[in-house]
Amino acid sequence: MDLSRRGFLQAAALTAAASGLTVACGNGSGSAGSKNGKNLTMWYWGGALSDKVVAEARTHFADQVKLTVASIGGDFKQKLTTTLAAGTSVPDITGIKGEDIASFLPNAGRFLDLNDLGFKQVSSQYLEWKTKLAQTEDGKQIGFPIDIGPTALFYRADLFDKAGLPTDPDKVAARTGTWDEYFDLGTELGKKLPGTYLVNNISAVFTIAVGQGTERFIDKNNRFIGDQDHIRAAWTTAIRPYTLGIDAKINDNTWNAAIGKSLTTELGAAWHALDIEQAAPKTKGKWRVCATPGGPANQGGSYLALPKQCRNPEEAFKIISWILSPANDARGFADAAIFPAAPAAYAMPAMTQPDPFFGGQKVIEVFGPAAKAIPVSYEAPADAAVMAPFFTELTSIEAKGKKPDDAWNDAVSQARQIARRQGVK
Repeated sequence: MDLSRRGFLQAAALTAAASGLTVACGNGSGSAGSKNGKNLTMWYWGGALSDKVVAEARTHFADQVKLTVASIGGDFKQKLTTTLAAGTSVPDITGIKGEDIASFLPNAGRFLDLNDLGFKQVSSQYLEWKTKLAQTEDGKQIGFPIDIGPTALFYRADLFDKAGLPTDPDKVAARTGTWDEYFDLGTELGKKLPGTYLVNNISAVFTIAVGQGTERFIDKNNRFIGDQDHIRAAWTTAIRPYTLGIDAKINDNTWNAAIGKSLTTELGAAWHALDIEQAAPKTKGKWRVCATPGGPANQGGSYLALPKQCRNPEEAFKIISWILSPANDARGFADAAIFPAAPAAYAMPAMTQPDPFFGGQKVIEVFGPAAKAIPVSYEAPADAAVMAPFFTELTSIEAKGKKPDDAWNDAVSQARQIARRQGVK
């Protein structure tokens, strides 16, 4: 599947010495079994929030509550689901990943309705499409938006210059406005710079191509549509780099070694900037950012939620509202490339500063417009499960040389079976 900072950092603990956080590894003292509203626990994963902002929240609210923070490694969704089902050691505040929020909506009763605590009064500060993804059909709001993942094209300006190609973001965007133009540029790069590749893997292309549409794998009537033209078109787009020989066929385990050497571009969300910076620090100043070929998409972005066992809902809501205020959202972007779901943050100094890693470019000038232009699509609870076979088959093409048409047929067949088991028509 597509690369993700969440994947790289999921198992990493928050840095206690730097931030003053109390860190646990999946054994945070939960709300069930204690009704002490002066003690609250919060679960999230490394990279989900700004460590500095969370540390300040603990100090800011110290007179009201003691906030204990647990950085949960491994499969966060599975650990949260198991804990909620058991009803013991449940955190008072928890993160929910954007790709998982739809699967929690059928069990919305396990969470408090944030509208009852004041979310309606602040909801206009956040992107409507992002807010609605954490909302049930009857209007219950279970998630408070942390961030979003507007996509862009990251590219090596030094390698573009070496190949005699434009390096200015506007000019590169003009050369890569469509997927075909982007792939044509990749072919040119491959000829002028042998041993380099345009994309890390075709799954990354597929993810974004699907996200650029207004339909996914299941429609609002709970019908499987993963075999229809819009998914086939995204599949065909993803296959092109493979057939053109500009696909590096990289998996998550080999990406770190390749990012500073053989890749000329990267497709990814705003938070992917931190992946690149951490994996290839010696390339500082050599990268630039421009609009995504074919238009913007959203990739990732998470929420904070309050389980129904929360011992002090009013105070917990004050805490998450403070952490996720537009001003602190802007700081989160400056600290860790966590892109705000609050548009007011986009004009704040913390987000408008030149970025040294990207050659002094003001990257908000790319990500800001993209965030506001992301197409809205319905994401069903079973969407991620139904999508999984497509990634498996794309990997089979790269790793085993499987014929793309055979891989497509197998992906659709497997997706249908999963859909049926999930109760999809």
